[in-house]
Amino acid sequence: MSEQRLIIEMGMGNDLHGMDYTKACMRAIEDALRHSSLPIFGVTGMSHDQMRVQVTVAVQEPDKVDVDALVAKLPRGRAEVRAVLGGLNVASGEETIVVAQASVEAFLPAQTGWVLRG
Repeated sequence: MSEQRLIIEMGMGNDLHGMDYTKACMRAIEDALRHSSLPIFGVTGMSHDQMRVQVTVAVQEPDKVDVDALVAKLPRGRAEVRAVLGGLNVASGEETIVVAQASVEAFLPAQTGWVLRG
């Protein structure tokens, strides 16, 4: 079955102390989610389980990201998270600031014939 992407949001997050890549990624995902709302489920009666959520996070050391922890924090849909090379490591004295970017995409099965409730 084909899918249609209904939303794509971008976010940025960081960890100022501790070089925690997963924490920076979670903050980037949360930033992206704060920019979106999906009223389509209320007006169509569709279940959130029909939505596939595809998240890409980018940091300088993607192998240090706990993608399972990120999946567990996503509030809706069937989530997939992948970590790729990107973001920034910023030297700050004796510490390194981790900056992460996130792309959150939501997909639904191709829709035909439905009517808005109202």
